[in-house]
Amino acid sequence: MGFQTEFNSVCKFKSEQELFELLEYGRGKMRKEGLRVFPTGQKVIAYSPDNKAVAIVKITACVAEINFNGEEVTAVELDLVRQLTDEESAIQTALAYEMFFGEAK
Repeated sequence: MGFQTEFNSVCKFKSEQELFELLEYGRGKMRKEGLRVFPTGQKVIAYSPDNKAVAIVKITACVAEINFNGEEVTAVELDLVRQLTDEESAIQTALAYEMFFGEAK
């Protein structure tokens, strides 16, 4: 059992609902499987489930735990700094495919 460190510039949502809540209300939560360490207090780029850069967010809390079902989970709380413009989104998305996600589809 160990902690996995996330890239300092990536915050990828797996759920459209979690992303919608962040964009709609300016705050949100993201749940990840496994014990992970997110850099609390740091601003990062948030990506949609289809790997599109959508916003700049600030990570306000990160709690990694083993829940009552014995699953390793990490809960991350986020504040929306601002949404990206179309141009910024295209550039960040292209860079993310090159650096993190692999080849663009």
